[in-house]
Amino acid sequence: MTTTQNAIGPSEALGTLFTPSGKRNPYPLYEALRELGPVVKLGPKLVFAQGHDACTDALREPGLLVTDASVHSKTGMLEHSSWQCFTKIMMFSNGTDHDRLRTFSRWAYNPQSITGLRSTIEDKATGLAQRLTAWAGDPVDLVEEFSSRLTLAVTGELYGIPLSDQLMLRSAIANTTTAFEPVFDLSELADGDAGMDVLVDYMAGLADSRRREPRDDVATRMVHEADATGTVTSDELVAGLVMFLIAGVQSPSDLIAGTIRMALLKPAEWQAADAEAFVTEVLRFDAPSQVLTRVAGCDVVLAGVPVAEGARVMLLLAAANRDPSRYDEPDVFRPHRSPNRPLSFGFGMHYCLGAQLARMQAEIGLTTLAHHFPHMTLEDEPRYRDQLVQRGLARLPVRLRPR
Repeated sequence: MTTTQNAIGPSEALGTLFTPSGKRNPYPLYEALRELGPVVKLGPKLVFAQGHDACTDALREPGLLVTDASVHSKTGMLEHSSWQCFTKIMMFSNGTDHDRLRTFSRWAYNPQSITGLRSTIEDKATGLAQRLTAWAGDPVDLVEEFSSRLTLAVTGELYGIPLSDQLMLRSAIANTTTAFEPVFDLSELADGDAGMDVLVDYMAGLADSRRREPRDDVATRMVHEADATGTVTSDELVAGLVMFLIAGVQSPSDLIAGTIRMALLKPAEWQAADAEAFVTEVLRFDAPSQVLTRVAGCDVVLAGVPVAEGARVMLLLAAANRDPSRYDEPDVFRPHRSPNRPLSFGFGMHYCLGAQLARMQAEIGLTTLAHHFPHMTLEDEPRYRDQLVQRGLARLPVRLRPR
């Protein structure tokens, strides 16, 4: 345990967690909170779950619901375009609405479809790596020039979004993820709302375009199925297109950049590991998705702690991934752990549909860069965005050294 971890207590850690400094490095704070137990009750209406077993149980507990439209109707957040859209997708729906939306969306990311994308991802990654040779010997930001471009290119290929539009949408996609952060003042949703307005307008236009001129892409298939079956409303169709764009770009980009960062910080571990095991350990050690929120739809008991109906339950997945009761030396990066099943993509009925695609892009992205630039080094300290729920690098400055 570090000096910082020794010096800070649970109360101070809790107060620091959602500050800019806490978001930059939350792991000592999770460690300080751990002494309070796997489930921490902060009052009648707020509970933190941080143990691995407790978070797993919470994710499969039917009495713990996602924060859907009925929840946000009481918070004022439904007056904001970001959450008007989010509450029309399966990620923030419960019961029959969730089942209906997930059934409609499931085919887009079935294992067969994802496996068939491997050659596309390899081609896109190779093209971007070849483009990077222009920076050979000079500093370059791999978030700007590789990780976000790769996931945009792959998702753009799926939906038929031209390259010029992909780059235009990039900042809007990143801005929408700020709306996932805990909101202490509704004005904090301004960036998320602005980003969502751009994406909703774009995807509504894309849906109309595919009705007029169908193509061989996922957007056309989603529009055709929605119109033919009536399974989803037009607003839900647009929201689904928006969410697949955000989820297909931002979280995989964060995972790619985080994986490259760890390979540069831990070259011996990277050289001794296969890409799949390395990415799995990155997901455990420093995952893009750190926190999920649930609401108790009824009285439940979590790890022996009673949780009253209506209480918010914050699941600290990143803390659970470093639970010492689950993993030996959890603060040590060790790709050959077995078993190694981090909760970073969720668990149960809300398990991320795009998990396989995100993993594949991270594995291919890392191996492609390592092949083209085997002596690549960090140029400066990587910088994280001021976010915790969707944690990711804002900059990853490296110096490329080609073969």
